[in-house]
Amino acid sequence: MANEAEQLAKLRAVRAVLFDMDGVIYVGNQPLPGVQDLLDYLDASDRRWLCITNNASNTSQMFADKLTKMGIHTEPIHILGSAEATAAWLAEQVPQRGKVIMLGMEGLRTALLNAGFTLVTDPFEAEFAVAGINFNLTYEDVANVALAIRNGARFVGTNIDPTYPSERGQIPGTGSIIAMLIAATDVKPEIVGKPYPGMYELAMQRVKSHATETMMVGDRYETDIVGAVELGLVTTGVLSGISSRATFEAGTPPPDFILDGLPALLAQFRLADGKS
Repeated sequence: MANEAEQLAKLRAVRAVLFDMDGVIYVGNQPLPGVQDLLDYLDASDRRWLCITNNASNTSQMFADKLTKMGIHTEPIHILGSAEATAAWLAEQVPQRGKVIMLGMEGLRTALLNAGFTLVTDPFEAEFAVAGINFNLTYEDVANVALAIRNGARFVGTNIDPTYPSERGQIPGTGSIIAMLIAATDVKPEIVGKPYPGMYELAMQRVKSHATETMMVGDRYETDIVGAVELGLVTTGVLSGISSRATFEAGTPPPDFILDGLPALLAQFRLADGKS
């Protein structure tokens, strides 16, 4: 474990911060403490920041509108969802684009259309099958995507989070839906969202930073922290969402910082910058 001086030096070197959203910025429709204060401090200290979420249900504008209703002021340019990341990744993979059958919501639909893909509903016409979260899921949705995969469509998932945090507790997430499709097809998808590299790499491109000067802040060790560690980012686990302190401490390796929430992270930045 690094000593305090080393930890503060590591914080001073951070020039960009990536935030998970669910469990870090908010839970459901309830904002968590200290968000705006930290964002304002990052702006004032000339650090860039970006909210990155595996939630593929909304567009960046929809996420920005949600934050505004919570009193958190941001613009769509400060938000990257796994829907947009998946569409961008697939566009790089397939420059000629193609026909996609989609299991998802408006965020994924908009991202795929904006990236130049054609959306289809006929499973036997689809060249790609892209699955994300769908809070209005029907059996027919799953059946059609499964048929497309069985017919040879390339299977892509936005993320594999098994649960989704809500005010009611942990409800089934994209990973649970994908598990159903795997069981129905015996085909494993390519995944874009955290903890896979595509999401982090696109995020660092957006904030124009290198791994060693970029911090990832997340509440779920196996999703937010693991992938960031593998790419060499500075990592902070917060206790406002999924993972407990014991889970973070048992990680191999654990995050660089384990804090109660964003107010504690702000205090650490201020201390590192000599402004406590």
